Amino acid sequence: MLVLIRGAGDIATGVAVRLHRCGFSILLTELPNPTAVRRTVAFSEAVYRGTASVEGITARLCETEVEVRDTLLRGEPAVIVDPAGDCISAYRPDVLVDAMLAKRNLGTRISDAPLVIALGPGFTAGVDCHCVVETMRGHTLGRCIYTGSALPNTGVPGSVGRYTRERVLYAPAAGVFHAHQPIGAMVAAGDTVADVGGISIRAEIEGCLRGILPDGISVPAGMKAGDIDPRCAREHCFTVSDKALAIGGGVLEAILHWQAEHEVHH
Repeated sequence: MLVLIRGAGDIATGVAVRLHRCGFSILLTELPNPTAVRRTVAFSEAVYRGTASVEGITARLCETEVEVRDTLLRGEPAVIVDPAGDCISAYRPDVLVDAMLAKRNLGTRISDAPLVIALGPGFTAGVDCHCVVETMRGHTLGRCIYTGSALPNTGVPGSVGRYTRERVLYAPAAGVFHAHQPIGAMVAAGDTVADVGGISIRAEIEGCLRGILPDGISVPAGMKAGDIDPRCAREHCFTVSDKALAIGGGVLEAILHWQAEHEVHH
């Protein structure tokens, strides 16, 4: 079964890792300049590097349909640059997962595949997708919704180690972003972690730098630029997060539920 995942950031990658381990063929689409901050656990890094490995699974950037099919035949996830989702009609996936987490629908339709799954707010199950998977941290994280929508976006990051907004770094202005610290670095409150056009981005809390934008990328003011984990477990920077695994489990449930309902035998 071919699963096409729109987006290849850390949540989309967590979904891809779970499905890959269960034997699904995975094709991910990305922007030409991905902006995931948790780059050590995002297959979107393949756009910059050619390949990206997460938990022993290597995804490969492909530029042609032949390269995609060869990569999938080798049992590797394939990544292509396709922000508009133009490839959907060419590959005709069995399952389409909208994992862009844009908090709104950027063009996904319920007719895009036999099963269309969307992550988070901005979608209505039964209208523009068959199933929505909850992305909000808390009691309902990873739950499959077959009628209605996910919880609305609060605009406040989920609580990690009792911190919400304080743990996220934002660009203070528009300009070129420069990282001063690598992912995995321990930082203290007040440390300069990065800058945009010479304006410092300082850590508000002590913790481990779990995510940071790639150096040299152009950013708009207010863009999410990094993520500090107050739990200070450096190894967490290099494995799929609890949140991504939970959402991946929800996607897997939705696929297996659909297969059982339709008695699809591949």
